[in-house]
Amino acid sequence: MHDADDPFSDSTTIATAAMVVGRLSYPFVLSVLEGRDAGARHTVQAEDPGRLLVGKSGACALCLTDPSVSRRHIALEVVAAQLRLTDLSSTNGTRVDGIRVGEAFLEGGETIRIGSTAIAVTRGRPTRGATLTEATQFGTTMGGSMAMKRLYPLCERIAAANLPVVIEGETGTGKEQLAESIHQCSPRGHGPFVVFDCTSVAPTLIESELFGHERGAFTGSVGTHRGVFEQAQGGTLLIDEIGDMPLELQSRLLRVIERYQVRRVGGNKPIDVDVRVIAATRRDLDRMVQLGRFRDDLFHRLAVARIELPPLRKREGDVPLLAGRFWAEQGGDPDRIPADLLREWEDYNWPGNVRELRNAVIRRLALGDLAPSGPPSASRMPPPPSGVPPGPDAALAPPRPRATSVAPVRDPIAAVLSEELPLGEARQKVVDELERRYVQHVLDVNGGNVTRAAAAAGVARRYFHRLKAKVLRQADRED
Repeated sequence: MHDADDPFSDSTTIATAAMVVGRLSYPFVLSVLEGRDAGARHTVQAEDPGRLLVGKSGACALCLTDPSVSRRHIALEVVAAQLRLTDLSSTNGTRVDGIRVGEAFLEGGETIRIGSTAIAVTRGRPTRGATLTEATQFGTTMGGSMAMKRLYPLCERIAAANLPVVIEGETGTGKEQLAESIHQCSPRGHGPFVVFDCTSVAPTLIESELFGHERGAFTGSVGTHRGVFEQAQGGTLLIDEIGDMPLELQSRLLRVIERYQVRRVGGNKPIDVDVRVIAATRRDLDRMVQLGRFRDDLFHRLAVARIELPPLRKREGDVPLLAGRFWAEQGGDPDRIPADLLREWEDYNWPGNVRELRNAVIRRLALGDLAPSGPPSASRMPPPPSGVPPGPDAALAPPRPRATSVAPVRDPIAAVLSEELPLGEARQKVVDELERRYVQHVLDVNGGNVTRAAAAAGVARRYFHRLKAKVLRQADRED
């Protein structure tokens, strides 16, 4: 029997989310009390990479079979002396001691309820925690924050193995850079590193670009073309934004990954390939699986190893480190970054993540004192009210269109509710309508200029282009 007074009496089955204070590790023990998985436990140490995910997905560290639990229901991570719980937009919500929460900080003694499952949280006895690496980078991926240092040992193990990997993270977090770092530090580092971006190729050409085609396979194919699998022979293939791959091609990709053989479009001979596949995505693939937009078997085949890259706002101390690196890459002296500018950058939340920081450094070095003052968000502030004199940078700001009256719009949520759709479809319809209106609004405000609209939205220009194209496709279908 398990000793209730000793949370470590069964170390192989106890789930702990540990925190580190100095050299001591204070674990939070998670025990499933009620539901199909009563008695289930799992262990995660403070030094473990990423967040502890709880849900039905195979990607979750604590995987439940409760049908009323979402695929990724909650995430748990240690922050200072507490355990931070985040509800991942679950279907049935999350309650802590009977109170519904989106985010909560736990100290031990609470009960988490998700679906029909109840999980007790207790703090265990302190132990000596493992020492985190002193490294501030892995390959060419840089970061000295706790969030990044936790990832480096995992990245080293993944690099040494020959497993498929899924790298998840917001736009601009450096997923492609990390994939290349894994390649460089792997036994395949001498081979090619090939990137295929699912969003940069027309859907009708993705199959040809992935698998190649024979001469005469279709109109315009005047010669034989080697696909990216063949181009990456002996090396690594990064399939970027795999969540945007058309559903009809996912089954063929699955066959290639399982058999390591490709068949060119228009060809009848299988070609053996020796390629490691890394997939990257800004999307929640679990949710796409639940909505039927991504194949479950392909997800599990790819997510043998999984890395969740944290956003820059959660990488404490990394902004000065990265700013100095980018400053030096552009030929500047990182020791001469103005202290007040660096403080403003550290206080900014960087919705565009590392990519946005790099662009801010380039803009500052290129324009000097003519660059907009303050963090990037300063250039997105609304104009001053009528009668207030403009600031000194007003002459540099792009012209703003005249305000126009806005006609009343129908409540999209009420419209969707009237259709009596399943929750997943209803939620997606609301999101699609929000994106449509937001894209149109931000383009109107910025005079149709995509670059300024992307900056105002706090996203990369490439992503805004994709969002705009998606909105136009939806409009075409409705017409």
